[in-house]
Amino acid sequence: MENVKAFIAARVAKELKDGDVVNLGIGLPTLVPAYLPESVHVTLQSENGIIGTGAVTDANRDPIHVVDAGGSASAVGNGGSFIDSSVSFGLIRGGHVDATVLGGLEVDEEGSLSNWIIPGKKMPGMGGAMDLLVGAKNVIVAMEHTAKGAPKILKKCKLPYTAVKCITKIITEMGVMVVTDKGLVLAEYNPEFTVEQIQAATEATLIIPSDLKPMV
Repeated sequence: MENVKAFIAARVAKELKDGDVVNLGIGLPTLVPAYLPESVHVTLQSENGIIGTGAVTDANRDPIHVVDAGGSASAVGNGGSFIDSSVSFGLIRGGHVDATVLGGLEVDEEGSLSNWIIPGKKMPGMGGAMDLLVGAKNVIVAMEHTAKGAPKILKKCKLPYTAVKCITKIITEMGVMVVTDKGLVLAEYNPEFTVEQIQAATEATLIIPSDLKPMV
């Protein structure tokens, strides 16, 4: 399908509620704010010390002095502020972040995530992902369902863990999966794919509920 990342980001946006404090990972998650309804206003937090990040424009772009946790140019929105890194992580570890949206290299049916390193490849480091996974109230992994056709949703992660048993939902271009104590429940599916195709692209066994809904 075309515009896969935009499709995923638009669906993730429906998970966020007005007034939420939200932390977005690098890459696909940064697309989410563009799809928020006009009635939904969230406060974006960057773990390197910004609360209330705003849209980056040509007028306020300053890649040297204001960057996000991924090192990209960032900006502070109206009412936002700079905070000490220790305060920023205090917000995360204290359970004050309502939702975090992160990308993933692998996830598994227990709700564990591997997203920070592929052994043998140069990576920037884990950053705040470990803290966010255990500190945020709602942990959403937004990613493409497969990597060059290989499943990314596994029975057990093979890459080094970022954190274990921490994910709330997994949202891909194929569906929305909810992590439960019984396994992964396919709560919504993309009608462009059959349930059989979604399961074939998933190593973990999906639980198919009787009230399975199409993604909207």
